[in-house]
Amino acid sequence: MSQQSTEPDGTRPERIVVVGGGLAAAKAVEGLRERGYTGSITLVGAEEHLPYERPPFSKGVLLGNEEPDSATVHDRDWYAEHDVELLLGTRASAVDLAGRTVTAGGRTLPYDALLVATGSRPRHLAMADGSGAPVAYLRTRDDSLALRPQLREGVSVLVVGAGWIGLEVASAARQDGADVTVVEPAEVPLARVLGPELGERFAQLHRDHGVDLRLGVGVEAIEHGDDGTDVTLSDGSHLHPDLLVVGIGVEPEVELAEQAGLEVDNGILVDARLRTSDPHVWAAGDVANHDHPVLGARIRVEHWDVALNQGTYVAGSMLGGDEPYTNQPYFFTDQYDWGMEYVGHVGPDGYDEVVTRGEPADGMTAFWLKDGRILAAMQVNDWDATDHLRPLVGRPAPEKLGDPSVPLAELH
Repeated sequence: MSQQSTEPDGTRPERIVVVGGGLAAAKAVEGLRERGYTGSITLVGAEEHLPYERPPFSKGVLLGNEEPDSATVHDRDWYAEHDVELLLGTRASAVDLAGRTVTAGGRTLPYDALLVATGSRPRHLAMADGSGAPVAYLRTRDDSLALRPQLREGVSVLVVGAGWIGLEVASAARQDGADVTVVEPAEVPLARVLGPELGERFAQLHRDHGVDLRLGVGVEAIEHGDDGTDVTLSDGSHLHPDLLVVGIGVEPEVELAEQAGLEVDNGILVDARLRTSDPHVWAAGDVANHDHPVLGARIRVEHWDVALNQGTYVAGSMLGGDEPYTNQPYFFTDQYDWGMEYVGHVGPDGYDEVVTRGEPADGMTAFWLKDGRILAAMQVNDWDATDHLRPLVGRPAPEKLGDPSVPLAELH
């Protein structure tokens, strides 16, 4: 049976516009058609490429192990067969909430329901951009394909930032034979997400693979001339890289929403159903600051799983569904011979302790606890563990949580 949403004024939407060309946007239009929506759908994407998943471009594609097109969500024929109009290489320039229109590429697109899935962009390091030195950022397909051939033996790469992107680039560069230095102001990598206990394990992983890891220092100055690039660090030391890769985080693309008058604060503010402050507009993915009904807090998550699942979910919300989005945050990474999955959310109040079981070489799990409750859990090289970790998150910690002789399945 065809499912159509009911708008606040009781009418049924005939036109849906999706602004964004990433995974959340692609899964939203897929979800709309799968739920029987028969009205018009227009997808506006700033990139020339068909909507794609981003993780391969910092992992398999960057390593040369995967083809770029393998990351495409749907081929062009799928959109034609499902009557989805694509406006690619087109940036939406304005949204008129009162008139319910989107301006994009010289066209005015009327909508009855609008999804904003504009994602995020890399934070830039002004001193690097203005130095004249070779500088790369990694966010898009084009970024990855331009960076890939530069990560080779004999090239000296300086990675600024030891977050997920920085460490994945460092891993790829080392596996391709480049000399790699990583500079990070924090005392351990990934401290904000994993804390010092697990952050130190990732630090040692990179040291074991030959990365020169400079922690607790920042970049003070970058000068570039005929003799190459000179980077001065806050401890007074100097580096002379052939290439700088800046990975200092991302920021949500909120300008379109902000100019339209939607409520914005570290992303577009959405309720438990991903609805914005305007009853005809939803937001999903990196750009959405979600009022999470289970965590009891607002969170904005910049990972593949959120784009995938919020994209699928928001189609139902736009079609009148009233169940909230309750998925726990999830992310994964591949670095050298480590594969890791993490589920849950520690939050700004932090944690009391970390309980670990096993070692990465044979499969390790870790749990972040506060007041005796499991806030988050992760596995390294233990791919059967994740399904057992999910139901433990949010529950009181079992008595034998740290006993590796007790199977995870028996802890539920």
